[in-house]
Amino acid sequence: MIEQTADIIKQALSLENPDTAIILGSGLNGFATTLERAKSIAYKDIPDFPQSTVSGHKGELIRGFLGNKEILCLNGRFHLYEGHEPSVIAKVIHILKELGVKRLIVTNAAGSLQTTLSPGALMLISDHINFSGKNPLVGANDDNYGPRFPSMNKAYTLKLRQKCKEIAQKLQIELNEGVYLMVLGPNFETSAEVRAFGKLGADAVGMSTVPEVIAAAHCSMEVLGISVITNYAAGLVDNTPSHQETLEEADKASARLTTLLTEFIKEED
Repeated sequence: MIEQTADIIKQALSLENPDTAIILGSGLNGFATTLERAKSIAYKDIPDFPQSTVSGHKGELIRGFLGNKEILCLNGRFHLYEGHEPSVIAKVIHILKELGVKRLIVTNAAGSLQTTLSPGALMLISDHINFSGKNPLVGANDDNYGPRFPSMNKAYTLKLRQKCKEIAQKLQIELNEGVYLMVLGPNFETSAEVRAFGKLGADAVGMSTVPEVIAAAHCSMEVLGISVITNYAAGLVDNTPSHQETLEEADKASARLTTLLTEFIKEED
């Protein structure tokens, strides 16, 4: 079914050679509006494709161009807390692989675990901690995509991170770098959990991204990850995190993220 779904998408979007795909996180769909010659298809119109049900995730696959670079944009992602099986997320990555994607850019909204990392900040993901208890590679391995026991020590491609930092500096966009920790959700973390996550070495926490990255690394895709810090996690300050706050802060940072990603894609080989 993966090959058949890929063929349907290719025909529906008139795909030529999209070697880069971007997954947009909560409230970060502003990037999609900057694409030229855009053509889209709703997830619900793609046979055997998962659906996104969370506010701030439109649920559409877009083909567009930035200059002469053709890209695919997943405007809305799939979270395990929605009830999706982890293997479903691997399947989406496999479909992208069948479409010719070699580079995956993942974005998300995340809570800060450090008082020095304030809401509105952009954080380049250098590594992750999978605290969700779930893995998209569980089950029979398909050797056509990758090995049974893939390494994750270089999941976030160093050369892409270095290039992104150079572009951020050129554009005078402040870009932090840190470790992202994934929890299953959908509840926000307790103050005790937040203290524990900080001691584990994490800088930001969220409910997504890691399954896609694991599946992409398994497929030998290059990966770049960026978190938009939308709130302080519970206990760092006197606050009560909410999804509304997440969307509002993501919207404020969306312009800077769009500028950074646009320049990164245009300059990337």
